[in-house]
Amino acid sequence: MTFYNNNGTPVFYTDDNEHIFDFTGRTLGYFYSGSIFNYNGNHLGWFENGWLIDHYGNYAFFNEDASGGPMKPMKSMKPMKGMKEMKPMKNMKEMKPMKPMKSWNWSKLNFKDYFRLRY
Repeated sequence: MTFYNNNGTPVFYTDDNEHIFDFTGRTLGYFYSGSIFNYNGNHLGWFENGWLIDHYGNYAFFNEDASGGPMKPMKSMKPMKGMKEMKPMKNMKEMKPMKPMKSWNWSKLNFKDYFRLRY
């Protein structure tokens, strides 16, 4: 399952509906009980109806089956997938924050900020 940003660019995927990778093969996080966490245990958002929703209730990324939410852009072609790196150990998960009311807006968080990447 591939996820796209608000420009329709494919930015990450999951092959097993649990672990999330970018197209270079870097591990980003994982799905757990309707939420998304990074491997440091940080809660990143929620997964609903094919959308990743940020902590402000805004729509950040969508997959092919996404329904509802803001108008989706035309999707770009997917890049080739790089070799996956080994999955790191999962740290203890932080508590989920209260779920915000959903907006109809796109998130202002880019891919790097959403996943709290430091590269």
